[in-house]
Amino acid sequence: MSNNELILRTNLSSQITFSNISPRYYKPINALDRSALTCFEKIPTEIFETVQDGVNQIADEIENLINLRRSRFQNCVIGLGAGSTLRPLFNELIRRHNENGLSFKNVVIVNLYEYYPINQQYPRSAFENINELFISHVDIAPDHIVTFDGTIEPGAVGEYCVNYEQTIQNLGGIDITLLSIGREGNIAMNEPGSTLSSVTRLILINSLSKQEAAKNIGVKNLPPCSLTVGISTILASKKICLMAWSEEKAAIIKETVEGKITDALPASFLQTHNNTKVYIELGTSANLTRIQRPWLVTNCDWNDKLVRSAIVWLCQKLNKPILKLTNKDYNENGLGELLALYGSAYQVNIKIFNDLQHTITGWPGGKPNADDTYRPERANPFPKRVIIFSPHPDDDVISMGGTLRRLVQQGHDVHVAYETSGNIAVGDEEVVRFMHFINGFNQLFDNGENETIKAKYAEIKSFLKEKQVGDMDSKDILTIKGLIRRGEARTACTYSNIPLDHVHFLDLPFYETGRIEKNPIGREDIDIVRELLQTVKPQQIFVAGDLADPHGTHRVCTDAVFAALDLEKQCGAEWLNDCRVWMYRGAWAEWEIENIEMCVPLSPEELREKRNSILKHQSQMESAPFLGNDERLFWQRAEDRNRATAALYDNLGLACYEAMEAFVQYKLL
Repeated sequence: MSNNELILRTNLSSQITFSNISPRYYKPINALDRSALTCFEKIPTEIFETVQDGVNQIADEIENLINLRRSRFQNCVIGLGAGSTLRPLFNELIRRHNENGLSFKNVVIVNLYEYYPINQQYPRSAFENINELFISHVDIAPDHIVTFDGTIEPGAVGEYCVNYEQTIQNLGGIDITLLSIGREGNIAMNEPGSTLSSVTRLILINSLSKQEAAKNIGVKNLPPCSLTVGISTILASKKICLMAWSEEKAAIIKETVEGKITDALPASFLQTHNNTKVYIELGTSANLTRIQRPWLVTNCDWNDKLVRSAIVWLCQKLNKPILKLTNKDYNENGLGELLALYGSAYQVNIKIFNDLQHTITGWPGGKPNADDTYRPERANPFPKRVIIFSPHPDDDVISMGGTLRRLVQQGHDVHVAYETSGNIAVGDEEVVRFMHFINGFNQLFDNGENETIKAKYAEIKSFLKEKQVGDMDSKDILTIKGLIRRGEARTACTYSNIPLDHVHFLDLPFYETGRIEKNPIGREDIDIVRELLQTVKPQQIFVAGDLADPHGTHRVCTDAVFAALDLEKQCGAEWLNDCRVWMYRGAWAEWEIENIEMCVPLSPEELREKRNSILKHQSQMESAPFLGNDERLFWQRAEDRNRATAALYDNLGLACYEAMEAFVQYKLL
């Protein structure tokens, strides 16, 4: 098959479902079935298999409403914000405009929020982002755009907000409001603490919302405040669509849809609106009762993972190990079906205990000359050619540093491939430190006569002195920051006894924007990954499974690997027949125990060695720009998660280890 005939699929991670969820949990066959399945849900919620399926339905509703209003010679008023969640919808509406002739001439856009103040220090506006992503691509008239002025004088803000509210009312209100949800349940820019009666106003943005918003518009800094419509303004809309397309939002969606109404979670006020609907995909639905705990609302289509999930849930609820669960425990907690299916609690207990026991292995690459019937990895071939794909130059050791060292010690041919340079995650003080070293080196060993070093030192010193918050780094500074991370990665690999010719810096082009916002992955990125795969022909691959990481880079990098593997599969590459793909987590979250398929125990000494590997990445310690709102350093987070996984196995009555790293197998689609 020629390259021109190959189908490039760059979103395969979105098709991953870990629990083989039965469609009847998210596609009720009738009203009675829906009533039972959604009995915990206080807002009508639609669950889709893919983001595009959900986007298509919302786009249909918008298109029908636009056409209905046009037939009545009326405008259609749409309220929207700048959240990244809306981008797939924007793309679909633009496609319908270009290909199907959908006109937006009778559409009035109401911007739901704007950063404040917009000035020289904070030049990037929310509306500018909306305009770039959507408005400029369709035929909305300039006089049909209602947006905030982020440059108004502070003393005029109060009156301005009152007038903005009045402008919306003069339009006849908002016909349909398109919302995304923040990680703290904020809608528009209504932060926790916003009241049901709140109206358009100036609000202080908290640090988490600033990080999230900065990611949405691709800048490092945002103004401290926002002009935003209020909760009551949103609830006055005739229809509200709340969208969420990421596992990252699963927990907050559950709280919004199933939890109590509280001003600590502004999105929960949507429960009071009689025409609100939530649109999510399967990953985002993971915490809803009908998906996560279906036995509480219906008869189940039992499979091995669902049985494991149910038993682990029961153990945690009753604070019992697996082998101590009784028939009474099952019957009193909605799991009587399992007794009918297996005959007794004892039979279920033994099955799940053995199932979990078989996930534990000290041989992540397979144990040679051993019966591998119940082992996660094959005994043969041994040793294996292994590639560990690391999105940034530290994710390998943060997420699976213990397993990495174990693979090397057990004789496998281990390669590490760093997919991005990670240059934007290096602080300026690190550049200064290294430039001082280089300049000092020049003075000591070359009498300060190297003119290139002298000139570059002066140039960078001057640039950093004049650099303002939010300014992009120069190409040279980005290069230096990339070199810093390369050096750290080489040091960490050397510490783990990985030969330097097995350390690969892929520098995927999608990442090299110099901004938080990255480009979509394309053929060039995938070809780089594919070339490495074709060269090494690995029998074992490890990739990041942090599909909900807050920066999005992990998911994109994983999609690049999956796309390259998919192309190889389409070409009939024989090496794939002898290759398994494992997904790790650990940088941001850990695998749920019901999904774990391989768990590698670590001794106290091995955990210490993992810590030392992480500490080699000095630029990512206290001064790292993107530590997030978690005050723990990366090595602390990793150890806490690894110890928590071990404690979970211990509490279930299995072996007690110091720490454990967990993995889930990915099967090529």
